[in-house]
Amino acid sequence: MDREPLIELLRRHAEAWSDERPLAERFVAFARAHADCLLRTCPPGHITASAWIVDAAGERALLTHHRKLGRWLQLGGHVDGEPRVERAALREAVEESGMARFEFAHWAGALTPLDLDVHAIPARGSEPEHLHWDVRFWLRAMPGQALAISAESTDLRWFTPAELAATTAEESVLRMLRKVADLRARGGGRWLPADG
Repeated sequence: MDREPLIELLRRHAEAWSDERPLAERFVAFARAHADCLLRTCPPGHITASAWIVDAAGERALLTHHRKLGRWLQLGGHVDGEPRVERAALREAVEESGMARFEFAHWAGALTPLDLDVHAIPARGSEPEHLHWDVRFWLRAMPGQALAISAESTDLRWFTPAELAATTAEESVLRMLRKVADLRARGGGRWLPADG
């Protein structure tokens, strides 16, 4: 299974977020150690992809209230073997939001993940506890699109930064909020259409 596109994204992330280089290196080591890391059948865990989605004005973030986990989170899920994990993030954004038109944020000369996060998924049924190695991208939704809640969610809502800070204490969510605010304060980046 081709892991080189993932490893290149992780290299870019380490360059863009130098304080997160050790985490990016852990991701690379995991990907190199597990040829099946892009499949949910990888025993210790697997690569997932998610999207930090902002509205067209860039003023609000879209979160889903995850049915199984019972928390407000960014949209995302399993990559299911997709070697270009940004495509999996886009697929999940479309499936879980009901919207179809997005742009990817570029700020480091090429598409770069906004965030990386490793977190444990509790055991459920016959599935044991395992790790999700989540690669996260910053997307902007094009205007004029209606939201549709997927079967994986109990709610779907746009949040201003203040509303988000009052709604969740989930550090990985608040970290992405801070990163986007920092990037915007430094001039943001450019937006390129997502080709799906």
